[in-house]
Amino acid sequence: MPSDDQAMPPSLERLSLPARMEAILYLKGRPLSLGELAEIAGVERDAAELGLITLMADYAHRDTALEIRQEGQRYSLQLRDGLADLVQNLLPVDLSTAALRTLATIALKKRVLQSELVELRGSGAYDHIKELLAQNFIDRKRQSDGRSFWLSLSEKFHRTFAVSTEELLAARRPPAPGPEPLRAAPEPDPGPGAPTGSGPGPTADDWEQAA
Repeated sequence: MPSDDQAMPPSLERLSLPARMEAILYLKGRPLSLGELAEIAGVERDAAELGLITLMADYAHRDTALEIRQEGQRYSLQLRDGLADLVQNLLPVDLSTAALRTLATIALKKRVLQSELVELRGSGAYDHIKELLAQNFIDRKRQSDGRSFWLSLSEKFHRTFAVSTEELLAARRPPAPGPEPLRAAPEPDPGPGAPTGSGPGPTADDWEQAA
């Protein structure tokens, strides 16, 4: 069961046990023992083992770039062998995979306390934060009523990985009405399969795949 200083976040409680194992392995970003997985997930060791076995069997049948890897008595969520170089070539920035995972966690939450991020990603997150701050992908502001810092995405992040807020608002704003032509024929219905133009920027699922 989780200790008082490592209580399971409520968001994890709503997941099935295999999905809970997957979320923990992804967010921690490092190999974990079965005991650590059980403690973080808030379940007994036998239940954690069953959830992990179910998750490993699920990944074995998925057509995915990820796999659950066992290294001795520890387990991790990693890219399949041979794909690490491909992902590094696809990244638009010079960030380590671990720092990119931390950036993905910040992006999913939009705004997060540094202390909460370290709890999710481990003590290595301090180095990731330094790396992200040095490259101006995140902003850091001291908490007004506490000792931690608020971390949020910077403008450079939005320029590099997604469209800006102004571009999103402009894309959603209806065009200005123009003069209506006389006896204009009604526009045909393009149907549900017709192209609709550019979509929004990267979603949370895109970030998880990149990480």
